[in-house]
Amino acid sequence: MLPLEGITVLEFAQFMAGPSAGLKFADLGARVIKIERPKTGEAGRQIALKNIFIDESSMVFHTANRNKESYAANLKDPQDLERVKQLIARADVMTHNFRPGVMEKIGLDYNTVQAINPGIIYGVVSGYGPIGPWAKKPGQDLLIQSLSGFVNLSGNKEDEPTASGLATSDIFTGVHLVQGILAALIERNHTGKGAKIEVSLLETTLDLQFELLTTYLNDGNLLPERTKQGHAHAYMEAPYGIYKTKDGYLAIALTPLDTLVKAMGLTLPDLFLDQNTWFSKRDDIMAFLSDYLVKETTQHWLDVFEPLDFRVSDVYDYKTLLNHEGYHALKMDQDVVTSDGISMKTTRCPIRIDGKRIFNKKSAPKVGENTAAINKEFNLGDS
Repeated sequence: MLPLEGITVLEFAQFMAGPSAGLKFADLGARVIKIERPKTGEAGRQIALKNIFIDESSMVFHTANRNKESYAANLKDPQDLERVKQLIARADVMTHNFRPGVMEKIGLDYNTVQAINPGIIYGVVSGYGPIGPWAKKPGQDLLIQSLSGFVNLSGNKEDEPTASGLATSDIFTGVHLVQGILAALIERNHTGKGAKIEVSLLETTLDLQFELLTTYLNDGNLLPERTKQGHAHAYMEAPYGIYKTKDGYLAIALTPLDTLVKAMGLTLPDLFLDQNTWFSKRDDIMAFLSDYLVKETTQHWLDVFEPLDFRVSDVYDYKTLLNHEGYHALKMDQDVVTSDGISMKTTRCPIRIDGKRIFNKKSAPKVGENTAAINKEFNLGDS
């Protein structure tokens, strides 16, 4: 039995942040019902990576919506809205990511929903928070990364602002939504009362930068600077970074410079003996190290450093990683199957419970695939 079995989540969310939260609830045993527009469904069904579709929906939609049900409802239709309100009355959680004012217009704002079901946990994802001059701006991952300063942390010193190669703001906002809702569910066990949980892409992306923002706020408001080459962290001293070797790359983290240089069979130049220079002159230090690291293979350096318990690693691409026995041991991927019998390989839930991995073979539903069954189960009448 999974820990969230018996919990019902109604998901009005679309794209990635809200649905990725729903994915975690579903993986952990909750029943997640997507409330979607009839025929077209949520807009995220047509957002594709490399234009890959599994059926009429995109592959990326399937990755974020596996193991869910789909209930088709036109929220502007009074009869459909009434059915949805009956579902709300029996749900534990509902989530949405509409802009401020939309749910009020529909008639599913928090106060209305709370009157229907005082114990419901009402989760809201927004782009920029509920108030302020940006509140009604469209929230999107790249826009948030750019506005929050996050794009100034990747790449090297001379690079233009560089976005993360992931939907970083979206995914972590989904994580925060799960954390908030789970906390509210625990509180409800004591009080019997529901709660409104609000998260935003911007606040999440600022929180991801808490180390750097705290440094900035307490260090004379000096902007972070990326290193010239091999940049990995704007506020870490050398040798922290990624270095080219004879046949690839080597990542070096949290290893004292003098200890590293000694292991390389070198003498630390007098210019770098003062540990304060390990940050102030890190570009010069990294250039000094690079001149020697590039002369040998990555494996050579791993053979030197790993027996000394240095924090070092090879740098893999997907092909190398997914063919390595270390990846195979994790059993991180799984096959999911659509209702049409189409098989797709994807990743599993990363959480283990009592040593057991969580797998689920059910892919994302078709639009309205479960409407009739849910109507019958909850005695909602025919749609």
